[in-house]
Amino acid sequence: MKMKWMALVLGTSLALAACGGNDGASDKEPAGESSETTTAGAGDAAKIYENKCSSCHAVNLEGGVGPNLTKVGAKLTKADIEKVIANGQGAMPKEIIKGKEASMVAEWLAEHK
Repeated sequence: MKMKWMALVLGTSLALAACGGNDGASDKEPAGESSETTTAGAGDAAKIYENKCSSCHAVNLEGGVGPNLTKVGAKLTKADIEKVIANGQGAMPKEIIKGKEASMVAEWLAEHK
């Protein structure tokens, strides 16, 4: 019985972690930038992607549950990618990333050609 309980808890934890989580910070951002974008640098978009998207698209962009994004910039513009992030597509839920973070990730992905 303990093994079944542990498997249930572990499975639930993994499923919730794969969804990216939401600490509520992006829902009610102050008038300025969110805490994740105040230290803007070259690796921020990649870090946001890793935290929010890699569970489905893989850290190396090669896909898994979600499609391969290694050459997404050759197919979609930054604006197109932002629309997919905002509206979702297929099994991807909408607004996994919002605001400036979504724009940063879209720009970063658009460079992958």
